Amino acid sequence: MEVTGDGYTSNLPGPFFHTNNKPMKDLLKNVIEKCRREDEMASQLRQQEIDHPETSTKRRDFLKKTVLGGLSLGGLMGASIEDTMAHTTSKVNRYSNPSDLKITDMRVAVLRNVGRTPIIRIDTNQGIYGLGEVRDGADERYALMLKSRILGLNPCNVEMLWKIINPFGGHGRLGGGVCAVEMALWDLCGKAYGVPAWQLLGGRYRDKVRLYADTPGIDDPTEFAKVMKERTVDQGFTWLKMDLGIHVVADQPDALVNSKFWNGAKGQYDTRDYMSYGSTLHPFTQVQITDKGLEGLAQYVESIRNAVGYEIPLCADHFGHFDVNNSIRFARAMEKYRLAWLEDMVPWFYTDQWRTLSDAIETPTCTGEDIYMLKNGFKPLIDAKAVDIIHPDLGTSGGLLETKKIGDYAEEAGIAMAMHMAGSPVCFMANVHCAAATQNFLSLEHHSVDTPWWEDLVKMTGSLPMVTKGFANVPLDSPGLGVELNDDVMKEHLFPGSPGYFEPTPEWDHRKSWDRTWS
Repeated sequence: MEVTGDGYTSNLPGPFFHTNNKPMKDLLKNVIEKCRREDEMASQLRQQEIDHPETSTKRRDFLKKTVLGGLSLGGLMGASIEDTMAHTTSKVNRYSNPSDLKITDMRVAVLRNVGRTPIIRIDTNQGIYGLGEVRDGADERYALMLKSRILGLNPCNVEMLWKIINPFGGHGRLGGGVCAVEMALWDLCGKAYGVPAWQLLGGRYRDKVRLYADTPGIDDPTEFAKVMKERTVDQGFTWLKMDLGIHVVADQPDALVNSKFWNGAKGQYDTRDYMSYGSTLHPFTQVQITDKGLEGLAQYVESIRNAVGYEIPLCADHFGHFDVNNSIRFARAMEKYRLAWLEDMVPWFYTDQWRTLSDAIETPTCTGEDIYMLKNGFKPLIDAKAVDIIHPDLGTSGGLLETKKIGDYAEEAGIAMAMHMAGSPVCFMANVHCAAATQNFLSLEHHSVDTPWWEDLVKMTGSLPMVTKGFANVPLDSPGLGVELNDDVMKEHLFPGSPGYFEPTPEWDHRKSWDRTWS
């Protein structure tokens, strides 16, 4: 009991909440009457949407669930202050007290998806957990080694935890562990506060996120046209990307110079050893493309343009490891097809070469899927205006907040942002939230369009499906990333030989090194 200066007593904190406090009753009456009027108006609008013939069944069910249950606010006019306070706070989730959240565990399940894709789960003392994803092709141990650095800490202090773990990230797949943890932290934070991740990033610019899909490599023009119709008409994609590189003409006589030395220079994924073609920096292969090779590539692009037309942006990837001079020749031969961008023509860290290339051609240039963090990677390219479009992969670039910072910095320089993504629905939805919160966003990659079980790996926790006709739906009514795992489907697609399904990881509980990077 608390005795106040006016002699009243109360079990509630502070002098304002007293049983006989008339100013409090008058204030509550005004609030209740205002809420009653707003509730009536909201109820009418809700019923109109429920009754509208174009409202989907799922949306209709959701709207019905939003009706205020039990005693209405208007019915509280004659109630005591204690009853009023009890009712108006009845829906507060006291189990999730963000200030008292502590990280208690990190576990992993490795999917057979785009090679191998580890999914992490960060658990807390309050029963809620967050999901993150180590980038495709990376090792789950990149994330597990961070467990000892974050155990016992509050996951809602995302930026502070990021500063603890970011020294362990790096370019390419080396950034996968740090980014997975960052994703899971935002998922946890959103669940703790009951808001979508995009809200924590400052709000959203859009309710739908435009997607781009790959064009499959099919030689038969009739079959190719059929698949393109499915992509654009049936699936509704309004942006496409093709694998356009020297691999398309590698088997044609006299199309390439110096390719046989590199075992035919079939593609950038030939990384069998340190000195293999795919592991050798572009300027150091001296593979060149001939006029005949360029004609072959032009015929290939023309067949795709004939199938999809010019309304749909068409970008290109996977050229090959050749130098900036051949990149310029290649780009000029493609000018008439008005490609949306030419991607990863030279390694991302050759800023001067990117500037030379961008100044020499009309087609927009694009790079960034292997760059970790703003200052270390993207900032030099942006400051030098060396590329027209940045292309971060959220699974490497630093996670949701860092990628948004990258996009915002690029926006100030007049540079747009597309987003590379080749992971599971967990990483996909992390990208959707980031894209929704970033103004200069163009399009997000959907790498698993043709994988029938891909969307079934998760359950959407809101009222909208993941994808509708070539656009991802931004979760508006579900917290965190807006997904939960579908355990049965996940278990069907675990990577062979993986350590199980979110098994305990006590061997990663203890930190055994001094992590400070300065003296």
